[in-house]
Amino acid sequence: MNLRVAAACAASFLLCVSRLALGAQAAEDEALFKTFCAACHTEQPAAKGSPNERAPTTMVLKTFTAEAVLNALTNGKMQPQGAALTEAQRRVVSEYASGQRLARAMPSGPPVVVNACKPGLPALRDVASVPGWNGFGNGPTGTRYQDAKAAGLTAADLSKLELKWAFGYENVSAARAQPTVAGGRLFVASENGEVHSLDPKTGCTFWTFRAQAGVRTSPYVAPVRGVGGTTQAVFFGDGRANAYALDAATGKLLWTRKVHEHPSAAITGALNVADGRVFVPVQGLNEEGRGSRDNYACCSFRGALVALDAAKGDVLWTAFTIDEPKPRKANKDGVMMMGPAGGSIWSQPTVDAKRGLVYAATGNAYADPPQKMTNAVIAFDQKTGKVAWYRQMIVADNWAMGCPPKSPDNPACPETLGPDYDFSASPALVQVGNRDLLVLPQKSAIAYALDPDRKGEIVWQARFGQGSGLGGQWGGATDGKTFFVGLADYLTDNPGGMRAFDMATGKPVWSMPPQPLLCGEKRQGCGPGQGGALTLIPGAVLNGGLDGGLRAYSATDGKILWTFDTNKDFPTVNGVKANGGGMDGPGPVVADGMLFVNSGYGGLIGKPGNVLLAFGLK
Repeated sequence: MNLRVAAACAASFLLCVSRLALGAQAAEDEALFKTFCAACHTEQPAAKGSPNERAPTTMVLKTFTAEAVLNALTNGKMQPQGAALTEAQRRVVSEYASGQRLARAMPSGPPVVVNACKPGLPALRDVASVPGWNGFGNGPTGTRYQDAKAAGLTAADLSKLELKWAFGYENVSAARAQPTVAGGRLFVASENGEVHSLDPKTGCTFWTFRAQAGVRTSPYVAPVRGVGGTTQAVFFGDGRANAYALDAATGKLLWTRKVHEHPSAAITGALNVADGRVFVPVQGLNEEGRGSRDNYACCSFRGALVALDAAKGDVLWTAFTIDEPKPRKANKDGVMMMGPAGGSIWSQPTVDAKRGLVYAATGNAYADPPQKMTNAVIAFDQKTGKVAWYRQMIVADNWAMGCPPKSPDNPACPETLGPDYDFSASPALVQVGNRDLLVLPQKSAIAYALDPDRKGEIVWQARFGQGSGLGGQWGGATDGKTFFVGLADYLTDNPGGMRAFDMATGKPVWSMPPQPLLCGEKRQGCGPGQGGALTLIPGAVLNGGLDGGLRAYSATDGKILWTFDTNKDFPTVNGVKANGGGMDGPGPVVADGMLFVNSGYGGLIGKPGNVLLAFGLK
């Protein structure tokens, strides 16, 4: 055999061995995915009503980057599942699920400030002295309304808006933390754990802080009185139930406090601050999503509202929304199931300074027995945490992912599966004529107005859709005259659309159907749902839709005034590759002549995206 033939044979042998090795590795990767992920993430969309109906398909997962999947397993929503894997296995699963290679390691160590602001820009000012949008609901009462002076924009200005700059969030597939404008600064957060202070006009960065887990909460800025005087502080929470206070001017950590010890506990709703207290809502979605699987001792998470000292972070009180869990029944493998569980608080609590109360809306239960304060609005005493009153809208709504309607053979599941019509919106406290009302939408597609002086007595209720367990109703908006709400209804045949109701009576004012899809053909990850929080300015109400459309409607009759399609790539001021996608959860923010919105909700119901968009007048 000559050398050329020998070399060819050797090369052929090495290629064969290489292909065999790659094939073996691919089989191992697939086996790992099937063991830990395939029970929920299937190739085809699950049938309606099936246990896996709400899980993204493997095709949808391919729209995520490997870094985004790894971040979800490490810092985000999939932490409990990621905890069962080694670091190497999480990387393998991330690459297999996304069909992409990890380009770089997850960031560690102190965060690096990119596109730093140059000296000479105005210093941070007092929050009350300049126009802003603080926290999720624009202030302690959560109405999501901005008057003309603070907005710097009216309905007539919307057609003159243009994109001024964009900012990319790194290593994520979703942008779910609504921005805050306060003291002349823009504060934004990401599920990669980074919190940034930006210049609203240019997008340059004053400082960056990295939390211990992903951050989905809208930052809240308030003065804190300490030994050294008064400091403007920015408050937020993360995906491992840690609350933080930073110096808003410098990003220096003032304190951090873990507020709930359950491994599934997380903070999604924005914090609220009043009278030296920080009110922290705690949810446990991660337990709801795994309750019926893998011999998990379902379920033991208790929703809670926690009050902290604003200056030091000390726990002042903790108020749970359900009774203490107890052993219920062992499954066939001898694992003891627990209950009750659930009652998450998803949204920012609402402060009522006049009555000395703080209001929170709760989610469904995860496990039997049923509880009296799930799917309810609860009024807590600000000083003690004692429940002053509660109003439950749906009794015995017990739901856990993976449970069929009746499951006599699985003691982890509720005896009767509820519709999962929890509250994901904050109660808005608004003056209507000579009285105050609390108003909010529910996933049942019913909006409620409650009387805070009559222990939450229902003044009116208005149906605006069919109701759906998937697709949150994240918040309406009101100016005290009209209440506006968008429709999610994701699991129904008719999702999407906008509604307006008379605030005093609950009678319909106008209704608009869903608009033509901007994301292409209707499919998993592209739909017409409009359940994201609304934003109201004089003459117009703004909504970010799951199809990636940012739309402005006339507050008078619902006609479309302006539309911007976010389904595209954007050059960013910080150099991060970024694109828009579906929008849900957080809403647009308007302050001082600028409009800010995050695009990209990711997951099952929205196209992935990772961009913050800043609009101003031409």
